[in-house]
Amino acid sequence: MANKDKDIRIHNKSDKPDNIVQKEAEIFEQCEAIENDLPRFLRGFFSYLRGNVLPMTRLAYLQDIHFFFKYLIDETGLVEADETFKIKASELNHVRAVDVNMFIDHCRKYKVETDNTVTIYENNNKTLARKKSSISVLFKYMYRDELVEKNITDGFDPIRVPKAGEREIKALQDDEVMIMLDAVTNGTGLTKHQKSYWEKTNKRDKAILILFLTYGLRLSELQQLNLSSFNFGRGEFKIYRKRGKESIMPINDSVFETLNDYINNERPKEEKIKEGDKDALFLSLQGSRLTERQIRDLVKKYTAIALKTSTKAGYSPHKLRATAATSLIGRGNSIYDVAALLDHEQVTTTQLYAAQKKNVKRDLVKGMEWEKERKGED
Repeated sequence: MANKDKDIRIHNKSDKPDNIVQKEAEIFEQCEAIENDLPRFLRGFFSYLRGNVLPMTRLAYLQDIHFFFKYLIDETGLVEADETFKIKASELNHVRAVDVNMFIDHCRKYKVETDNTVTIYENNNKTLARKKSSISVLFKYMYRDELVEKNITDGFDPIRVPKAGEREIKALQDDEVMIMLDAVTNGTGLTKHQKSYWEKTNKRDKAILILFLTYGLRLSELQQLNLSSFNFGRGEFKIYRKRGKESIMPINDSVFETLNDYINNERPKEEKIKEGDKDALFLSLQGSRLTERQIRDLVKKYTAIALKTSTKAGYSPHKLRATAATSLIGRGNSIYDVAALLDHEQVTTTQLYAAQKKNVKRDLVKGMEWEKERKGED
């Protein structure tokens, strides 16, 4: 990783803003750090990942493989190495499908102890399926390159993950959206402690929620927005999507009003903004670009008010993306147009939102008011 004490200088001749280039460089550095702690015989595999998967997917695969190698050292007698980078290709010939299945089972729930803490990890089937996929890609590659003698992946146990359409999509209903926007506009539903922050950040928070609701942006897309992303004269702004794809979005009146209100009346003045973050659109009270975690926390806070639940049970930014999708389709917009706006690679993804019948469950149970009937109420 780069030395945090050193100034970071970006020599950027691409069309991407510096913060996007820097974020990609940070992911690249994380990948390199893990690769340096893995055996050198996997260099061809590292090159394969760089050329065939998204940077964040590459990072997840490397993390899974590194954890698997540590498991082989700590929990099995299959390798003699005491460090992950010392494992030999020949030793991986001893690994059977059953060993990988046992590793996946180990990943369901495990603990990591340090000097002062014990952290318990519990993974759902979706995460386990990704870990299995990471190990499958590794062993298929090694078999193809004759680093191992057998392709053991056919013996990996299947992991049940709900298919698209089986799981109910969680999204806010229109009336809940209104409650949420009232909360961020007027401070209703906030605790005294929350309100003390709201008084300083409500215009910023409202602009964030409006952008999520209008465009169904991904968290990373919103977090990386800059002042220079916006051309108010032309009524549009630019975002960078998966695979570095550039996309131009039109600005509607609600977005224009809330952004202008935030930029002109609440966003910190330039002298209070940290060097390197002066172009960042959404800033903390300390003058730094908001982190993804900070944005996630504020979304959970306001959605919890709309849902009348605890902050912990509030919705994530991705569920505001789902809210945007269901609302757009519910207003009669073409599935293909909505897919283009949300950057869905397959229109079948967008069709899942169309299949969600808004308020249908609520309407059904309205006619089942047993206690009201008992009391003779209408």
